[in-house]
Amino acid sequence: MFPEDIRIPLEGWVNDGLDWLVVGYGDYFDAINRFILSFLIQIEWALRTLPWWVITVLIAGLAFHATRNWKLPATVVVGLVLIGTLGLWDLAMQTMALMLLAVIISILIGVPTGVLMANSDTLRKIMRPMLDAMQTLPPFVYLVPAVMLFGLGKVPAIVATVIYAVPPLVRLTDLGIRLVDAEVMEASRAFGTGKFKQLMKVQLPLAMPNIMAGINQCTMMALGMVVIASMIGARGLGEHVLVGIQRLDVGKGLAGGIGIVVLAVIFDRITQAYGARQMQHSGKD
Repeated sequence: MFPEDIRIPLEGWVNDGLDWLVVGYGDYFDAINRFILSFLIQIEWALRTLPWWVITVLIAGLAFHATRNWKLPATVVVGLVLIGTLGLWDLAMQTMALMLLAVIISILIGVPTGVLMANSDTLRKIMRPMLDAMQTLPPFVYLVPAVMLFGLGKVPAIVATVIYAVPPLVRLTDLGIRLVDAEVMEASRAFGTGKFKQLMKVQLPLAMPNIMAGINQCTMMALGMVVIASMIGARGLGEHVLVGIQRLDVGKGLAGGIGIVVLAVIFDRITQAYGARQMQHSGKD
């Protein structure tokens, strides 16, 4: 047995810290909960209200814009029709709303953080171990503090998903900014370009292939969280799979799994296609 007298009371420290947050700042977390939920309700309402064929045409159009080719849009149509014929359309729209909002929040957090890391070696040294820990910890670990701070439901599921999905976006944004050619930066400075214009006109456009790769990884990880997030009240395809597991209903679980895979393939191919286009534009420049 390991000596008890040299044990570090980590569990107590974490629990005390969460209790302090809930008691002292509970109103702020309630406000954040309502704010995020208001956006989620709007996105979910739009996806669930629009006719299925409108959603299909919009996503297929996005796929065509990304590839300028008919193959991916055709795949999108077949995949979404398959989801509908399996009776999973409404659940898929709930999952898509949760995923879209989580990815949007991840972009709003991840890209600026990556830019700051790229411009500060000190911040990068601080953030790297934190990102390592965020990517190493099991996703289930994020559910406990999210539930304590925001309660059960879709908002803690989004918060946990963002924490799980944002690290690759931060890393790849940092990498993309750092890979911008020093001679290009020097040339832009020679023309009197300020730091903000350099960032917006030079660094971000040249780093966009890496950023799109980060968004791709972020999207896939967000979809990968939907089953786990269903354990704390997130509806959608994840709940369908979870119910199938609980009832030993293999058919239900398989159908939900197929729906998640179809969505993953669709958004993976679309974000990859946009990344490839950015790579081609960067090569031409």
